[in-house]
Amino acid sequence: MDSQPLRPRRCFLFVPGSGLALFPKAVHSRADIVCVDLEDAVAPDDKAQARENTARMFDQSPSPGRSEVLVRINSLRSRDGLADVLAMLDCASPPHGLMLPKVKHPEEIRVLDDLLAGEGSDLRLQVIIETNAGLECCHEIARASCRIDALLFGGVDMAAELRVEPTWEGLHYARMRCVHAAAAAEIDMIDVPYLDLDDLDGLAREAARCARIGMTGKGAIHPKQLPAILRAFTPTADQVAHARKIVQAFESAGTGLVVVDNKLIEKPVLRSMYRILSLVETMDPGR
Repeated sequence: MDSQPLRPRRCFLFVPGSGLALFPKAVHSRADIVCVDLEDAVAPDDKAQARENTARMFDQSPSPGRSEVLVRINSLRSRDGLADVLAMLDCASPPHGLMLPKVKHPEEIRVLDDLLAGEGSDLRLQVIIETNAGLECCHEIARASCRIDALLFGGVDMAAELRVEPTWEGLHYARMRCVHAAAAAEIDMIDVPYLDLDDLDGLAREAARCARIGMTGKGAIHPKQLPAILRAFTPTADQVAHARKIVQAFESAGTGLVVVDNKLIEKPVLRSMYRILSLVETMDPGR
């Protein structure tokens, strides 16, 4: 992959393309990513109007605040998806990137990458893995373009494809396969939103589980879910202090092994420690 600077992608918040009045509030929330949704959040008969309204909004150069702003387009295998791409390419002030749903094969990404390159576009990509076909080749999908910054796990659609309930146990293998693909490609891995708005304790438990298996963030469907998600994916003060101690020990020692707090630590651990410190350095203190 290319050397894009690390930026926090601990949480994203959807804004429906048919409800753009919510966009200013969303980009001033604590969400690292705000995504205008032209896919599932918009009824089929309203997609053309939502696309037009979204393009008009970006033409007016809305302030993104500190958020990374994306547009979730419709499937690239659909007429609406192709129209969404062209509309974003024509924007005077386009979003940072596109979120791509229902990707089944890396060739979909390569074709889009060629189109964007031919148009001289800097649009970044985030790819949702939510089909069996996509899960089967998620490693190839993750490496299909240097524009890809993250994979996202589409748990609801994936559960239907796998013929299981959308429980942690039923989706554990699929989540782990996506985690491995994202880690191998050195990109972020973001989990599906938690759909029960009244169960913030359940959200906190699931977000913590996701962090423990190597995910780097989780989606939200309401701003009240953001604090629990941010807690799960933000390094604690103790973790930051520990990372600094280990980095300083290796930089002072100049060897592949050090002892910190009576524990033997090997040099590969430095990658995780540097990531923690880089993440903290790029975070807005208010978020």
